[in-house]
Amino acid sequence: MAELECPTVMNNLITYLSSLLQRVAESNDLNPRFNPQKISAFHGLTRPSISIESYLQRIFKYANCSPSCYVVAYVYLDRFTQQQPAILINSLNVHRLLITSVMIAAKFMDDIYYNNAYYAKVGGISITEINFLEVDFLFGLGFQLNVNRTTFNTYCSYLQNQMFLLHPPLNTEESSLSSYTSRSTKLQLLHYEDDQQQKQEVVAV
Repeated sequence: MAELECPTVMNNLITYLSSLLQRVAESNDLNPRFNPQKISAFHGLTRPSISIESYLQRIFKYANCSPSCYVVAYVYLDRFTQQQPAILINSLNVHRLLITSVMIAAKFMDDIYYNNAYYAKVGGISITEINFLEVDFLFGLGFQLNVNRTTFNTYCSYLQNQMFLLHPPLNTEESSLSSYTSRSTKLQLLHYEDDQQQKQEVVAV
């Protein structure tokens, strides 16, 4: 969407997406399901010292991918948690999930993108590790990388609405972005596609 090209909007998007993932991670850190959950390739031995917001700002600064990639990366993270319910987003895996999802989104969305070695440097991990994480993430998604217009607009509108709740628009450029409304900020991911699939199954029955 053209609105994402606005620097203020992108800064707010990075801030909100970071805040959302922070709350999801902290919630799952305290969740009783945390201990028996599956330990995946994305899990680190210790919590990274860099905050989620600083990490995402670093990716945004150096990856130079299109703004739409961050919305698509959000869709991918949502799909991943649906496909892999035993892998909860927490403080030990959120950074690796972020760099991997953005890298894959850039490869799928952009005509020009950096290679894995570059993303490994941006993410502070080795080239061997990011190669492995990429494959693991793709299999975790079931290679479902396509994001149709309806799905993209739904996730984008949700993010924009939540950004407005945190940062009310101060000018017409931002206020014209979206009329999408929501009652509260959610602690979990959106799971829009999962809801749509369930509706289709009910109709089919």
